[in-house]
Amino acid sequence: MLTFVGLGLYDERSVTVAGQEALRAADRVFAEFYTSKLAGTSVDALESHHGVDIEVRDRDGIERNPGPILDAAESGDAVFLTAGDTMISTTHVDLRMRAHDRGIETRVVHGTTAQTAASSLTGLQNYRFGKATTLPFERAHGGEGVPDSVVATIRDNRSRDLHTLVYLDIKAADDDYMTADTAAAMLAEEFPNTLAVAVCQAGSPDPTVRAETLSTLATELFGPPLHLLVVPGSLHVLEREALVELAEAPADRLA
Repeated sequence: MLTFVGLGLYDERSVTVAGQEALRAADRVFAEFYTSKLAGTSVDALESHHGVDIEVRDRDGIERNPGPILDAAESGDAVFLTAGDTMISTTHVDLRMRAHDRGIETRVVHGTTAQTAASSLTGLQNYRFGKATTLPFERAHGGEGVPDSVVATIRDNRSRDLHTLVYLDIKAADDDYMTADTAAAMLAEEFPNTLAVAVCQAGSPDPTVRAETLSTLATELFGPPLHLLVVPGSLHVLEREALVELAEAPADRLA
C-alpha cells in the first residue's frame, strides 16, 4: 500500500488526524519538500512529533528514481508526505500512476491547500477563482519580467470577472522563496494601479493578509515565507467588505 498524505500548510500539527494515523502506522515514510515546504517546522521536528523516521527524497529521487518508494509500498505500508495537499503536483500523480502500473494499492489523505486558505483568509469567494498561475524567478525562465503566459492568465480571468491565484516561485535547493513584494513589483509593470492581495504565512497562528495596489505592495514587507498573491476580478459587495475588514484594503479603491 502506498498512502499519499498531505501535511497541511504550516507545521507538524497541520496534518489531519487521518493523515497522522497513516503516518504513524507506516512501515516506511518518504517525503519531498522541493515543490513546497512547511515553513513552521523541520524534518527533525516532524520525526520527533510523530515518532517516525522520514526519508526525504529530492526531485530526481521522485521523478527519475522512485524505485525505493514503490518497493517499500509493494512489500509493506509506505507513506509519501508533501506539504499542502499531496495531489496538487503532477509529480505526485505520476508517482501514483507508477504504483498502479505495478499493481500497488494507493489511497490519498488530503491536506489543506494554499488555494482554499487564500479564499478563506481574504474572504474572496472560492467559486469565483479562475485558472491559477505561477510567477517564476527571472533566472528560472531565462527572460526578463513576467512571462507572457502569466500575463495572459491574469488578463483572461479579469476579463471574465474571476480572481487569479498567483503562486510564487520556490527554489528549495537554494532555500530561495519569492516574496509577495518582489512578485508585486514584477506584476505592477504589467498591471499598474491594480488591486492585489498578499497572503503570507497561511496556516500559521498569525498570517499576514494585505490588500492594496500592486505598486504599493511592492514597497511593503510581509515576513517569512511562504507567500502568494491574489489578483481579484470584480468584487461582490461581501467581498469588498471582507477585504476592508480582513485585509486592510483602502475602501476608496474598492468602489
